Amino acid sequence: MPWSLTVGYVYGTAVRIHVTFLLFLIWIWAAYYQRGGAGAAWEGVAFVALLFLCVLLHEFGHIFAARRYGVKTPEVTLWPFGGIARLERIPEKPSEELIVALAGPAVNVVIAGVLLLFLGGNIGMEHIESIENPQVSLLAKLAAANIFLVVFNMIPAFPMDGGRVLRALLAMKLGHAQATQTAASIGQALAIGLGLLGIFGNPMLIIIAVFVFLAASGEAGQVQMKQAAQGLLVQDAMITQFEVLGPQASVGDAAEALIRTTQKEFPIVDGAGHLRGVLTRDAMIHALQAKGPASSVIEAMQGEVPTVGARTPLDRALKIITESGAPLVGVVDAAGKLIGLLSPENVGEMMMLRAAQPEARFGPWAGKPSA
Repeated sequence: MPWSLTVGYVYGTAVRIHVTFLLFLIWIWAAYYQRGGAGAAWEGVAFVALLFLCVLLHEFGHIFAARRYGVKTPEVTLWPFGGIARLERIPEKPSEELIVALAGPAVNVVIAGVLLLFLGGNIGMEHIESIENPQVSLLAKLAAANIFLVVFNMIPAFPMDGGRVLRALLAMKLGHAQATQTAASIGQALAIGLGLLGIFGNPMLIIIAVFVFLAASGEAGQVQMKQAAQGLLVQDAMITQFEVLGPQASVGDAAEALIRTTQKEFPIVDGAGHLRGVLTRDAMIHALQAKGPASSVIEAMQGEVPTVGARTPLDRALKIITESGAPLVGVVDAAGKLIGLLSPENVGEMMMLRAAQPEARFGPWAGKPSA
């Protein structure tokens, strides 16, 4: 993930901190310093660091539960608003997803329980409300924060764990696709309610509402894409007209191609037509800033991009994109020569065209339907 720093690995999962989280710590230090001086500032940073340690443990609750069902997690990233663990896939059985979703909040329940026992159970919401008060015990605030994390995460809306719990319970009766649509609709309704409360009260609720609404829409869109891909082949959605770059090309050459075309990703292809890697727009801009236009595309590209055949089932190719974390997959012929590109964006465009012309059949295309 761009702008993330890898701080270590835990059983094969990369632990990363986004740079905005470091900026958040600086802001916390300054805010506490104004209220109580340097001592309060460092105590505030310590509290936030411990709180996000609890968030990280929460995410590893999900990770270890998912691993029990054969689902790997390449990375977990800490942001100012929480942690995001990137699971390769959602567990197939609703009961498995239910356990994975509940494993994270269960970790916070255990942490809060241990702290409550240590503190004698004298914890209330006033500890959260006074979170910036240096006079309030750090452990008391940490216990209250873990209780808040449990309650907040169990809100039945994506991307919170409660939304996934709701989907898992609904999927036991309705099936995964319908359960996702229903859970997403419920989450969007809750988001609208939060937004209305935010208008008349706390503006922060408006930000949370927008985040929840977009997350619910995204979750529903992913399931729709998966449904649309069933029964189709890669050749039904792949791009066949695209511009490639050679291994000797410079980032400056790529920048010119970016301006000249509508492409966002450029495959790097050798003389035999074999895919060497993909240069994304973001990687191109970063390379221009760091090393200048004369730098090689080989240095800036993302290597080890997966490839599939044109007659590979489309849903399997999408799964490969998700599991690999690559921006796209290359489509190759029997000799390994690149003949097409496939990204989730292509599939989304195909879905819109099929919805607009349900009677039409789509074959290999370059952003246009073919009869």
